Amino acid sequence: MTSTVPALGTRTAEGSALQAVLLDMDGTLVDTEGFWWDVEVEVFASLGHTLDDSWRHVVVGGPMSRSAGFLIEATGADITLAELSVLLNDGFEERIGRSLPLMPGAARLLAELSAHEIPTALVSASHRRVIDRVLASLGPQHFYLTVAGDEVPRTKPHPDPYLAAAAGLGVDPARCAVVEDTVTGVAAAEAAGCHVVAVPSVAPISPAARRTVVGSLEDVNLTFLRGLMTRMR
Repeated sequence: MTSTVPALGTRTAEGSALQAVLLDMDGTLVDTEGFWWDVEVEVFASLGHTLDDSWRHVVVGGPMSRSAGFLIEATGADITLAELSVLLNDGFEERIGRSLPLMPGAARLLAELSAHEIPTALVSASHRRVIDRVLASLGPQHFYLTVAGDEVPRTKPHPDPYLAAAAGLGVDPARCAVVEDTVTGVAAAEAAGCHVVAVPSVAPISPAARRTVVGSLEDVNLTFLRGLMTRMR
């Protein structure tokens, strides 16, 4: 876990109960969920296996240990989890080196949060080596803190990453807004007690208590996020 500034202590945005915004990365800020699947298909093809497209919904949004482990078991590929993780991370880094498209509304939302000095954290199941590569394009100045999947005891769908981010910022998870694109990420944020904005990427997500579903980050701004704290009490 890294931070670009010291922990903040409990801090509240003026006129709002919102204390911080915690953002997922793949499929939420950057259009890379498809990249992971493409790399998985390519790596397993090199091992002599064809992935069933229906498995994409199983592995999306999960930690590499779970998704890679599932694919090894499903295909019977003769490779260890550690070996596969290296191949997948290498392939993904090569892919984002060619192109890293942002999700619609991502740049505008990050700029708005920065302009209003809203404590913001990037919370991803991706490994640190991948996050640091993506940050170069997203702009590390937008984040007070970043949490990688290989830096917490348990990653998504467990609450650990979001609890770590809230603790690092010195804020109450119940007064944080989380933006996520997968069921796995939503489960992690809700288990941590956060308010959730779901922007589904690959698989649908249903509205629920303390969860608002929107079609795009274009629908999300600071006024909207502050309103979550009052609408979902």
